Amino acid sequence: MSKKRKWDDDYVRYWFTCTTEVDGTQRPQCVLCNSVFSNADLRPSKLSDHFNRQHGGVAGHDLNSLKHMPTPSDQNETLKAFGVASHEDTLLQASYQFAYLCAKEKNPHTVAEKLVKPCALEIAQIVLGPDAQKKLQQVPLSDDVIHSRIHEMSQDILQQVLEDIKASPLKVGIQLAETTDMDDCTQLMAFVRYIKEREIVEEFLFCEPLQLSMKGIDVFNLFRDFFLKHKIALDVCGSVCTDGASSMLGENSEFVAYVKKEIPHIVVTHCLLNPHALVIKTLPTKLRDALFTVVRVINFIKGRAPNHRLFQAFFEEIGIEYSVLLFHTEMRWLSRGQILSHIFEMYEEINQFLHHKSSNLVDGFENKEFKIHLAYLADLFKHLNELSASMQRTGMNTVSAREKLSAFVRKFPFWQKRIEKRNFTNFPFLEEIIVSDNEGVFIAAEITLHLQQLSNFFHGYFSIGELNEASKWILDPFLFNIDFVDDSYLMKNDLAELRASGQILMEFETMKLEDFWCAQFTAFPNLAKTALEILMPFATTYLCELGFSSLLHFKTKSRSCFNLSDDIRVAISKKVPRFSDIIEQKLQLQQKSL
Repeated sequence: MSKKRKWDDDYVRYWFTCTTEVDGTQRPQCVLCNSVFSNADLRPSKLSDHFNRQHGGVAGHDLNSLKHMPTPSDQNETLKAFGVASHEDTLLQASYQFAYLCAKEKNPHTVAEKLVKPCALEIAQIVLGPDAQKKLQQVPLSDDVIHSRIHEMSQDILQQVLEDIKASPLKVGIQLAETTDMDDCTQLMAFVRYIKEREIVEEFLFCEPLQLSMKGIDVFNLFRDFFLKHKIALDVCGSVCTDGASSMLGENSEFVAYVKKEIPHIVVTHCLLNPHALVIKTLPTKLRDALFTVVRVINFIKGRAPNHRLFQAFFEEIGIEYSVLLFHTEMRWLSRGQILSHIFEMYEEINQFLHHKSSNLVDGFENKEFKIHLAYLADLFKHLNELSASMQRTGMNTVSAREKLSAFVRKFPFWQKRIEKRNFTNFPFLEEIIVSDNEGVFIAAEITLHLQQLSNFFHGYFSIGELNEASKWILDPFLFNIDFVDDSYLMKNDLAELRASGQILMEFETMKLEDFWCAQFTAFPNLAKTALEILMPFATTYLCELGFSSLLHFKTKSRSCFNLSDDIRVAISKKVPRFSDIIEQKLQLQQKSL
């Protein structure tokens, strides 16, 4: 680690003052343009170079002359009184706005210093003239400045979210998932759902690395320490939705056990976005072998660079639409359905390629029985993809997700009856290749058995979100048969009163279900609280999946050591930094350091 340089009062002769970071690092700041430099620039040669090059002055001022100058804050107050922003305000605002855009677009911090500012100066020189270029030159956009700006905006956004959590009238919902970045570092990401101003808000909470081991206790400690650090009681959490390895974040994991011990009332849900894994568990041996054959074929083509190049050239030569195969992956569940569809649609061409390469996979791949199994799997996983895609949205709650899953499972008996009659309408790929009754008979028996097993697994695995008859007033309090509610139920009177209001009926017909119940907090607080406690828990970890996609832009080979927590918060949060407050605090700190 390089030695930190120390401030000397003699440096004021170059019109510089000193700013001190939280860790004690001293950094020089130009009094004339407010540019902040790194600790490495805290030397006379660097300071004088900036003073002479940027401001064309002659050094020689001493500390006393600098102290008797009119303070920037006095000038700022005079300008603000006339409704005019000071020069320092505009420079800082431009710097913060650029840093905000830089984080939003997930760009490296150095892009301002190395590309954007030089381009802007050239454009200003050509279009607006040297005076505009000189003003633009004073906007601080160095790597360190951008990093500092993003950190300050991140802290402001986090503070807004924490204030909202504390003010929420109900316990909040948490969505938690983990992934491994390109440095093999496990990143734990969390989103929060809370109520603010008559609506449910979903916001980014944190993304932190698991430093050493990746056990359930490590996840729990990181999760708990975040709340303790910000002085929020852990029991503010009413529900947590998890996804990932069973040992870390599974429904019966060590993490869940620790959470339930600390917060007995908490509702724990598991992400409903991945029914594909459940389907794999129920596959009969022949169908499982067919799926593994597909994986081996893809790995043969994609896992070897020469094979992949020849494969692309072969497809370009024969004019086929697909020239690139997707890798099979356990984590990105949508890929499995797309893989099977692509393989089926390119079956003949892939078979030719395997023959050309004399692969030992040919015998299994060109087997007629394999092709029939492949068609069924492609159709089945296409249905699963459509189901999963329908739940990929913000605001998805356990009740809505459960309804979609229930509707999907209720199709199974109809499919089974049609298949028993050799009607494969619901499986178009399979219908395309079944040419004889014998083929239809053997695959119909396998499909019927598999769909029955799958139906049983779905009912046992995805039970969260089911409502009993007496609670279905939450979904529609106006069409609900109130006789299902027991007379001793204390809120039955409130429910009857709510049903009698025509104005509330109009609100129900025009608002989302969650927003409707948030709007009833004033008039019917007990009904609203009961309804929202059921609607609040996350049903999926969809937001975390989106966050992991953003993570790929921040953690690259050229930014492998990059600390991303601040940047990713600014990039994906819906909150906008309070720029005026940040700039005012910045100017006050600068004044105190003079």
